Amino acid sequence: MECWHLPYSNHCIEEIGKMKMEMNLRIPEFNRLKEEREARYFDRQLTAEKHEFVQLFQHFMEVQRYSERTISIYLDAIRTFLGYYKEKALDEITPEDINEFNYGYILKNKFSASYQNQIISSIKLFFRIVLKKVVFSEKIERPLRGRNLPDIFSVQEVELLIQNARNIKHRAMLSLLYACGLRRSELINLKIHAIDSKRLLLSIKGGKGNKDRVVPLPESMIIMLREYYKVYRPVVWLFEGIKEGKPYSEASLRQVFEAAKSKAHITKRLTLHSLRHSYATHLLENGVDLRFIQELLGHKSSKTTEIYTHVTQKSIEKIKSPFENIKLK
Repeated sequence: MECWHLPYSNHCIEEIGKMKMEMNLRIPEFNRLKEEREARYFDRQLTAEKHEFVQLFQHFMEVQRYSERTISIYLDAIRTFLGYYKEKALDEITPEDINEFNYGYILKNKFSASYQNQIISSIKLFFRIVLKKVVFSEKIERPLRGRNLPDIFSVQEVELLIQNARNIKHRAMLSLLYACGLRRSELINLKIHAIDSKRLLLSIKGGKGNKDRVVPLPESMIIMLREYYKVYRPVVWLFEGIKEGKPYSEASLRQVFEAAKSKAHITKRLTLHSLRHSYATHLLENGVDLRFIQELLGHKSSKTTEIYTHVTQKSIEKIKSPFENIKLK
């Protein structure tokens, strides 16, 4: 991204502030950054009782094999909520307090609906599992969520992207993301034995929600992977990083994508995940049933997959605008 990255911490913000003053720098976003940090990271020191319940909450999620990322998000969310009501005992917290928290903290500080949903998911699980308050958790309402249609590549843009990758390894990674509709974490966690070249299948272990699935692997993809293997000879991971025995990093994968996208002169606001969206959309345009696409993507709910019906060109092209009935002469 051609920029420096710093940890989002009070120390870094303080150092930037000092540098701003000493060097007379103009940093328009600095005050907003400082205010947001102070708003989100207020004093969340918990009482011994609350801390013990948070530890029980963490233990439950670890036993249930929640992902590390989900555990981290939920723990941060519940600590934020309990810290907001630091003067209240757990049995004194009511559903009305949730509404007050939504209004006085989330909405007031203009945090996103997705952040609000994370907080609510954490609160519901915490009170249902740790405090056994099912009725309480059912009374908590979620915010209305807008529907954001995914941005997708055209088939020609996918070709350009792959053609402009720097080497066979980069081409193979980008190709496999699109060829099998993979998430980036699924790609970098693939091991060599995940490929069944005889049956033309790819096994994905521990996908989102800790679910395994099998997807068809195009024969042309097998040929490309064989070319890649001859050059790089991976041992454990299909795509290994610089350090021996370590998988390729997500940050490096993003750099590979951005470099190929830039070289291909693709200016649309597309991400690595857009390749997965494009895979699903192009399957639907080719007449593949939505239920099969749901299985291939590993979606728990069909509602998640149905979003692709709104972005397929063939469905949209069949619709005639009423403007066509207008006589202009």
